[in-house]
Amino acid sequence: MLEGGEDPRFLARASRAWLSKISGWPILRRRLCVCKVWETYERLGSPEGELALAQAVTYLALAPKSNATYVAYKGARRAAKETGSKLPPKHILNAATSFMKDQGYGSGYDYDHDAEDGFSGQNYFPDGMERPVLYAPVERGHERELKKRVEYFAKLRRKRES
Repeated sequence: MLEGGEDPRFLARASRAWLSKISGWPILRRRLCVCKVWETYERLGSPEGELALAQAVTYLALAPKSNATYVAYKGARRAAKETGSKLPPKHILNAATSFMKDQGYGSGYDYDHDAEDGFSGQNYFPDGMERPVLYAPVERGHERELKKRVEYFAKLRRKRES
């Protein structure tokens, strides 16, 4: 791309965008890497800064790939559009007035930190909306560990529901 005349800043921006769409976890470490590379290029310019860009591209090319977060994000947006402006369940909403308290707002809220295993399993989706499964981590890289957490929470939720 550089030899073809592309602006190196475009490569830095493209790497950052690519990272957000297809790179698996731990994305924060990779984001910091790509942002630091961009900063390095801005400070050094060409040709010295181009090596930093090449390192970022290599790093991202070798990173475990996943678009699970991107798919979950699109699914969450789709669900929000389909359910319109339904309110969350009353137990998750603060009772800002005595009238709201009388109506049940905030009643029955389980604080995760007080729950066994630090997880209440409560549903925060609008009443009448089934809890969707939006995030499905892959069996690659750090997402393998996140998948275990997702499965663990699903197991705890089933246990509490029975």
